Amino acid sequence: MNRTLYYHQQSNFSRKIRIFLSEKRLDCELKEINLVNKPPEFLKISPIGQVPVFVDEDGTTIWDSTLIAEYLDETYPQPNFYPLARRQRLECRKWEELADVLGDNIIRLWVLDLTSDIAPTYYRKKYETLINRLLPIFDEQLLTAKYLLGGETWTAADVAALCSLSYYSLRLNEDWRIQYPHVREWFDRLHERESVKSTIPRKT
Repeated sequence: MNRTLYYHQQSNFSRKIRIFLSEKRLDCELKEINLVNKPPEFLKISPIGQVPVFVDEDGTTIWDSTLIAEYLDETYPQPNFYPLARRQRLECRKWEELADVLGDNIIRLWVLDLTSDIAPTYYRKKYETLINRLLPIFDEQLLTAKYLLGGETWTAADVAALCSLSYYSLRLNEDWRIQYPHVREWFDRLHERESVKSTIPRKT
């Protein structure tokens, strides 16, 4: 049985897993899902109907990008994206969660833009406020650190944040590059990696 990733090429959460697979050099069949008209095959293995979904060679099926990322790191540990030490791993998960929350709210803001004629301004303000509260936290962390955990190698936290910010550029604008120079430098440096360059989302 082939490894399979059900994904959408514009999904920041799918991209997180594609980067993991590329860095770990794991062969995997990619099946892109039409999120407007999801096929029965996909809904059968994904009760929540969201991408990504990963199916391993032995039939192990996992949805939710963080669960997939943790599974891949435990099952195929080279290279490692989560620290082995308990406290450092917790710190990594905290930053990854911040990055995923950032991504979730960017998605919500973009969806709101699609229905701006009927959407209450309360929700726009809510999402913008949270995004604008999180971005300075990342910029401050990267003021004196090469990566979000402060070490000499990137982690799952960096991958998640990279994917969320790339989605921001895809769906909204690139104003964050001017406002947050330390994030911009970190973002551009990571885009020198082949796994990152090869998974850049494209507009359709």
